[in-house]
Amino acid sequence: MNTTPEHDARIAKMTFASVYPHYVTKVEKKGRTKDELHEVIAWLTGFDALKLQQLIDDKVTFEAFFAEANLNPNAHLIKGVICGYRIEDIETPLTKQTRYLDKLIDELAKGRKMEKILRST
Repeated sequence: MNTTPEHDARIAKMTFASVYPHYVTKVEKKGRTKDELHEVIAWLTGFDALKLQQLIDDKVTFEAFFAEANLNPNAHLIKGVICGYRIEDIETPLTKQTRYLDKLIDELAKGRKMEKILRST
């Protein structure tokens, strides 16, 4: 199953700041911490806490968020289904990157060990 152009455009225009509080709530509700969330985001994007806060304050779109990111070379190891889409089958790079982030946060909330989430060998 692939995404539609409308779906991809909606993700591109969505602001990271509008979704971030939901990420925090999701992981904290499951007993994980905001620091762990930031560790996962930093692993995927290369953003430290200061840069992440700047992006939130600037209300950047996911398109701008991932344009500034230095994607982890092991991001391609993130596989599975998220939001009804198999990550490996998503062709639009931005949508795939956004789903990588969603999958990592989902794994964090489900209690997966950090070394597994961060695809450490």
